Amino acid sequence: MLQRVNRVLERIMPLLAPTSVVVGVVLAQYLVHLSFLVPWVFAFMTFVGSLSSNLNSLKRAVLHPLPIMIALFILHIFMPLWAWGIGHISFHEDILTITGLIIAMVIPTGITSFIWVSISKGNVALTLSIILIDTILSPFLVPYSLSILVGHSVEMEVWSIMKGLVGMIVIPSIVGMCLNEMTKGRVKDTLSPRLAPFSKVGLASVIMINSSVVAPYLKDINWKLVKIATVMFFIAFCGYLISWIVGRLLKKDRDVVVALTFTGGMRNISAGAVIAVAYFPPPVAVPVVIGMLFQQVLASLYSQLLHNYYNKVAYSKG
Repeated sequence: MLQRVNRVLERIMPLLAPTSVVVGVVLAQYLVHLSFLVPWVFAFMTFVGSLSSNLNSLKRAVLHPLPIMIALFILHIFMPLWAWGIGHISFHEDILTITGLIIAMVIPTGITSFIWVSISKGNVALTLSIILIDTILSPFLVPYSLSILVGHSVEMEVWSIMKGLVGMIVIPSIVGMCLNEMTKGRVKDTLSPRLAPFSKVGLASVIMINSSVVAPYLKDINWKLVKIATVMFFIAFCGYLISWIVGRLLKKDRDVVVALTFTGGMRNISAGAVIAVAYFPPPVAVPVVIGMLFQQVLASLYSQLLHNYYNKVAYSKG
């Protein structure tokens, strides 16, 4: 029964993610108080996703660093420059909005990418490596990039970010991989299918709660907000698309391309919102928090597009 439920949830994920965003915004006053649950739910999802991987696959990812270097290039060089260019074209006299667009793209990859890669049957070990390395480097890369593109120097709560990373990603990933090793892969066929539907429900819950947090920024809808949302959507859409194209041009395997697509497209919006609010005027935070709404919708869209594309490839070869 759980496997049937999981298959249904996989089919409706492109609808489930955007629906969760809407529910989160509409029911914000009730859901915002549940934000303390997000790290725990996320740790559970990471654990379930890690059951299909092992320590050897993590070692292989680190020993073949080209995909990791590609992801870092997209995350911290290409997309910030892309946001800078699009921002100056769209809001040529509004430096605060331009700054918000840049911050939304210069921050480290989103931890949620791990879950989407797992759902889309991508390379979980590579994704974990990219998240870990990018998060470790981000306290140095983000301030330096902002000082060049914006002219502001910022400090990041390094230990706070790292502590969250350890609890939500590192520990549950290692536990899941070790279980896979100890059972010689049996846990992948026994426990993983039973927990998979709960993981997808957990993702919907996280999207709802995170969306409730940004709901206050969407109360006063005007033309400028609509324009910011449109530009932010376009930039975020390009992040996924460019990552996918680069992976295909380099003729990487399907699982690597999936990992690059989601890690290159998603961002740690929570960290971006903290930076924007702490070190810049309030208007800077608007593009960042709007990006939080879009990236889950785009992730579900690209999950479906990748599924359809590789199904057609497999069909043409068969």
